[in-house]
Amino acid sequence: MGTIAISGSASGIGAATRAMLDANGHTIIGIDLRDAEVIADLTTDEGRHSAVTEVIARCDGVLDGLVSGAGLGPPVPAAMITEVNYFGSQALLAGLRPALAAAQGAAVVQIGSNSSTITPNLPDDLVDAFLAHDRTAITAALDEIGEPFDSAMAYGASKIAITRWCRRQATTDDWVGQGIRLNVIAPGAVQTPLLERGDDDPIYGPLTTQLPVPTGRGAPEDIATWITFMLTPAARFACGSVIFVDGGSDALIRTDDWPSTFSM
Repeated sequence: MGTIAISGSASGIGAATRAMLDANGHTIIGIDLRDAEVIADLTTDEGRHSAVTEVIARCDGVLDGLVSGAGLGPPVPAAMITEVNYFGSQALLAGLRPALAAAQGAAVVQIGSNSSTITPNLPDDLVDAFLAHDRTAITAALDEIGEPFDSAMAYGASKIAITRWCRRQATTDDWVGQGIRLNVIAPGAVQTPLLERGDDDPIYGPLTTQLPVPTGRGAPEDIATWITFMLTPAARFACGSVIFVDGGSDALIRTDDWPSTFSM
């Protein structure tokens, strides 16, 4: 049993994950805007800093696991999606890394999204701007796209950027070299408040409800089961992996895109 921090713990996938881990005897440090041990607004630098500081204090500097699950999606404004999905996630991952290293065998799961692969025409320069932490370039790219679809582009780009950030870090001395396993779970259409907000929107609703999901939509518990597994020693050989748990949407839409051949 160990101490595990979960951002976005008050609803959706985060709440389902919290319930499963709690039932397994873990000590949970939830991070959210409400109903959590750590109340923090991840849209601001101050909120992110206070979240990291309070989690470290509550775990006495030793954290066995982290689920970075806080996220926003359309029709929430693009600027808020940008701050929570990329900058909020990255700040928690980087800020809590020393406490994870102190556990000498920690596991981290970042919640990605299949939107990182199935959102059409995501601008490469927007993804690059996220990875460069260039807010000016991010804002300029999103302004060029314009409302209302800047929110969708911010969501897809922020998710692919944080996924790439995780893959870049996972195999380094600072992460796996310190005994920390960092992996990404990429859900698809899961019946959460985030998706329901999109369903109810007059612009995004027709798009979200028409997304093909071969198995039918998932439930938060479907993703929580995978997250819980990835935190266990049974998943010890996974490092920098991106696992799609999306009911087959990515496989249907991008059947032959990967695995792809590799050229030197």
